[in-house]
Amino acid sequence: MRTAWIVLALALGLAGSVAAQDVVDEQDTTGAELLRAEVERRFAERVKSDLGLSDDQMNKLKATQERVGPRRRQLFREGLGYRLALRNQMQPGIAANPDSVRVYMDGIQRVRAAQLALDQEEDREWSRYLTPVQRARLYEMRQRLLNRVNALRQGRQGRLGGGGDRPIVRPRPRVRPGPTRRP
Repeated sequence: MRTAWIVLALALGLAGSVAAQDVVDEQDTTGAELLRAEVERRFAERVKSDLGLSDDQMNKLKATQERVGPRRRQLFREGLGYRLALRNQMQPGIAANPDSVRVYMDGIQRVRAAQLALDQEEDREWSRYLTPVQRARLYEMRQRLLNRVNALRQGRQGRLGGGGDRPIVRPRPRVRPGPTRRP
């Protein structure tokens, strides 16, 4: 089970890192996709087992995920782009361009609205083949998974010295006073 969390953290962490880079190496993208596919496979096994889904329900759930997943990832990348651009504008000591800030804030709001609409659409689809209890349990499982991934990602970013909202401040090296010489 711990391995599944690690694989998931790596997949989402790597995917987030790749989305933030200007130049994406094709091999890195392939690695992220392979990790994501492995995480999705393991999560699907867990969902089927924990929710007691039939093969028919599982096939319908997979079809929904295959349809919704790419759009969800696209929205994540768009939101990340807006947040990173906004963070660049809001650096301490540098005057932000109000027009750019407005564009980035509007973009963040558009992405959030699209994510909510996608969640609602997905839930309507789930209601066609899952019981209300199964839907609620699936939602909870996904939230726990996302919370765990976010915690792992934040821990990883903290260890790497970045990823927060504050700029990295490195302490100045201490200079020990030596013996003072008098001329």
